[in-house]
Amino acid sequence: MVKAKKINNKKIDMLSIKGTSVGELELSGNIFGIEPNIHVMHLALKRQLNNARQGSANAKTRAEVSGGGRKPWKQKGTGRARAGSLRSPLFAGGGVIFGPKPRSYETSIPKKARQLALRSALSARFENLIVVDDFSALKEAKTKEMVKILSDIKAQGKILIIADFKSDKNVNLELSARNLPNVKLLLPTNLSVKDLIEADCVVIEQDAIKVITERLS
Repeated sequence: MVKAKKINNKKIDMLSIKGTSVGELELSGNIFGIEPNIHVMHLALKRQLNNARQGSANAKTRAEVSGGGRKPWKQKGTGRARAGSLRSPLFAGGGVIFGPKPRSYETSIPKKARQLALRSALSARFENLIVVDDFSALKEAKTKEMVKILSDIKAQGKILIIADFKSDKNVNLELSARNLPNVKLLLPTNLSVKDLIEADCVVIEQDAIKVITERLS
């Protein structure tokens, strides 16, 4: 039996929302330090995009288009090609051949593959990772306060904040960040490969790391 290769844990500085270091945090190497599996990440991303599609496009066939009940001209003697209905796909206003019909684009991949994709995405973004202790010091729901926090922790570009913004201690987090076009809030239980890939900077709350580690271990 081949033993699994041991991956060393990763260490990262933990910041307060004022940008000062409050200690060092050890992250699981099996979640934040693996070699990213690009193929599995691609499958997970394709699954997420496919499952977001509505699949509601609909074109009518010649059987569904209204009208066309009368034969447009007699069968013989006109010199024209024979026709039985003006709603044939050959005529303007007729039905559509092989047009789209409502369908489901839903796809699935195994649970272990989804977990591997998330671990790969987290490991790939480790260099762009910022860990904060919590957002409880955010006392007012003001956008300018959130802008200052992001500036103090040096978060730039398209920012993904992973935190439990529905908890009592983070009551002002969502209200402060929702008007910022370059910031997206995400619950740790809703972590997705697409959001991790698209973000330039990933800000994770300490408690969120615990939830993610338990989920992906």
